[in-house]
This record gives sequence, structure tokens and C-alpha cells, in this order.
Amino acid sequence: MTRRIACLGGDGIGPEVLAQAIRVLDALPVDVELVELPFGGAAIDESGEPLPDETLRACRQADAVLLGAVGGPRWDGGAVRPEEGLIGLRKALDVYANLRPARQGAVDLLIVRELVGGLYYGRRGVLDDGTVFDTCEYHPAQIERVVRRAFELARGRSGTLVSVDKANVLDTSRLWRAVVESLAPEYPGVRVRHALVDSFAMELVTGAEEIDVVVTENTFGDILSDVAAAVTGGLGLAASASLGDDGPGIFEPVHGSAPDLAGRGLANPAAMLRSLALLLDHALERRDLATSLGAAVDAALESHPTADAGGGATTAAFGDAVLMMLDDQLTRQEDAWKTPA
Repeated sequence: MTRRIACLGGDGIGPEVLAQAIRVLDALPVDVELVELPFGGAAIDESGEPLPDETLRACRQADAVLLGAVGGPRWDGGAVRPEEGLIGLRKALDVYANLRPARQGAVDLLIVRELVGGLYYGRRGVLDDGTVFDTCEYHPAQIERVVRRAFELARGRSGTLVSVDKANVLDTSRLWRAVVESLAPEYPGVRVRHALVDSFAMELVTGAEEIDVVVTENTFGDILSDVAAAVTGGLGLAASASLGDDGPGIFEPVHGSAPDLAGRGLANPAAMLRSLALLLDHALERRDLATSLGAAVDAALESHPTADAGGGATTAAFGDAVLMMLDDQLTRQEDAWKTPA
């Protein structure tokens, strides 16, 4: 069965790193149809909207969304910002669970961030006296579904889960902690503990190798996942998958659009390719190919590092290295399958 993937290049280096992911997809033994669509600032330039109706419609009809990057200074101060398209797409597809793996050396952790609630989507405004407010709001059902997802992921890994909040100050965090406590008995094989976001940030920096699965709300998750990325090599290597219960997930690198690098062939596509590996695993159910791609990216980071990783490989040269190593892996696997037991 042909699977449809909506490809949103977006802005800055987004189209360049997406191009490398498309090269890899074309080389893999998967039956996919790729649909490239305007998004972000590029879509604002074209139609005045960061998430045009045709793009949203195509994303809803797809099996997965592969996204490059959005934003840039050229759209600062405009009536509409490119990032509004990303926030709107997440809400429209209800991809409430954002998976942010961070892996390097002894560190192998996964942050599960609630993605469609909290400050990013709460009521906001300006009062008559000039006061500006943003409201953090959560319904128990919003918390329950992402916490269940985290418990299930933890059960399939080491059986440990850290729930991060700010329950000593915030009512939303007290609700969060209560929901976690109510669900814990349903997962007797998972050891769960609570941590306050400020002290847990220090844990990430000083002892990330002791952490496995983390679950937290939207704003805390945004910040902590960037800290975890810094601990394990930087945002240029960080991938993400945003998943719901039905419909397509969004798979995107965590780095920004880096407009200063755009068009120069200097962008590191590792995070984009790692996001593609998550797509292969979660959307196409090809964990074997996801594992092979992940290994090829790791090898290319050693043999063909881009400038941000201390090397001199161009974006395309890095993609070439991944394709070469991936082809070698797939050939060896095919030979192994052909060899009688």
C-alpha cells in the first residue's frame, strides 16, 4: 500500500535539509508518495497565510508530515508570524505527544512533552492598563492521555518514568501530579517519581545518563528538551516526533531555520534524517529501516561531519555519506536474508 507523506520545507535551511530526507526516502524500499507543500514564511509570501488551507487539507489526508523549519527575521513584526502555522498545524492534527529523544554515549533518554495545551494555547491578551497576560490551562483529560503515552513508552524501555512539574507553585502542576498519581497503579511495572522543573534541569545537566523517560507539560518540555539536546551534542542533532491517537504525526528537526546558513550548503541534515528515522518507525512501522538509517547517520557524523560538528562536509556531502552507508547496510541485510540458515 502506498503511504502519502506531506513534505513541508518551510523557511531558511528547512528546504535544504528536507531535500536530503527526500533523497534517502527515494533510496529506501518503501512505497511512498511525496507531496511538497508551502508552509511558514514561504507560504506567507505566497498567500499571506503560514498554513494555507490546501496545505492543511493535504496534511490531514497524509500518513505522515515531514517538516523542515519555519521562521526568520524577515517576517518579524508582521501581522502574521510563520510560527503560527506550526502551532496551528499541531493543534489541527491534535498531535499531543511530542517525543524528543536525546542520545549520546551513556545518555539515552526520551522526553515526552505535552504539545497542544498550556501557555501556548491558553487565553492571552492585553488589559486597558497595558498589562499583558498568557494563561496556562490544562484539562485533566489532556494530561491523562499524554501521561498514559509516557507510561507505555517507559514500560517498553527501562520501566522508569520522571514526571516533571512545578507543584510547589502552580495549580496546573498540582493537577498534573494528581493525574500521574491516579494512573500509576495501572502501570505496576513502571517506577514513577516526581521532580520540580528547576531542580530537574540541574539533573539533566549533571546526571543525564541516569534518566530514561520524562513526561512534562508544554512549556517545561520545550525548555528541558533543548537542555537535553545540548547535553547530547546540540540542537543540530536533535529530532522529534509529534504523535496523536489518530491521523498523521509530524516529524521535524528541533533546530531553527538558521537563515544565515540558508543557501550556503552548510546546514547539518542529521536532525532531519533522525526525524525521518522516527517517521519510518512510528508512521510506516519499519523499525528495521529506522534502525539502519539511525546507524548510517551516526556513522556519517563520524566520517563526514559538517561545520557545526567540527568538520567541512557540505549538506549534500553528508547526505551522500548517509546514502552510501545505508546502501551498504541494506545490501548486507539482503545478503543475510538470502543465505540459508
